[in-house]
Amino acid sequence: MRKILACFLICLGASGLSYAAPCYGPKMPQKKHFFGGIQTYSVFKRLLEKDYGKVRSLQNFVLLSYGVFDWLSIDLKGGAGNIKERPKTGNEINYSTYLGGGYGFRIRLYNSDKTKMIFGFQHISIHPHTVSVDASKHKVVLDDWQFSFLISRNFSKVTPYIGTRWSRMDKILWIDRERNREKSGLSKSVGLVIGTDVSINKKAWFNVEGNFFDATAIAGSLNFAF
Repeated sequence: MRKILACFLICLGASGLSYAAPCYGPKMPQKKHFFGGIQTYSVFKRLLEKDYGKVRSLQNFVLLSYGVFDWLSIDLKGGAGNIKERPKTGNEINYSTYLGGGYGFRIRLYNSDKTKMIFGFQHISIHPHTVSVDASKHKVVLDDWQFSFLISRNFSKVTPYIGTRWSRMDKILWIDRERNREKSGLSKSVGLVIGTDVSINKKAWFNVEGNFFDATAIAGSLNFAF
């Protein structure tokens, strides 16, 4: 198992990705079990490099996680989201809500009765409606990626966690047929993650998570074990 985990981490490190999304928290399904839920993710501010300005986004998802092993889960989501972009010069452009989705995985690096350490990868892609700006057709996709490392401490009903992530949120823009990728600033790719799971009963819990420094964002979800 340790050799498999080592290979996983080496491959991820070699890929050179520095891409942000909610981390799901430290609670993972056991082998051959499922978690489900609903989630809202609000990005209040994410700066883009050069003179591209900043973006905001509100996203809503249905969540599904599957335990491949007790220490490895696959995380999927589907839903919808919008994008609001404000360039450094000009007015804000609002791309109204349409399809979105994401995927990822989490690896439990350490597990005891009270403490867990989780390494994760998550990706979200948002495809809002196309809009017309100055007689030109604007189509946009938001690509949101991250690697994360979390440490949690269990206090019975409440499990707070803290960690860091290496993230990137790019806006891919087509003006008519001309394509351009507007990247998030690499100088702000490392962020802080703070969150908590709050137990309702043995099979249901709330999760609340905030992201800082790389982006200003908050996520909330209601989750169930099957």
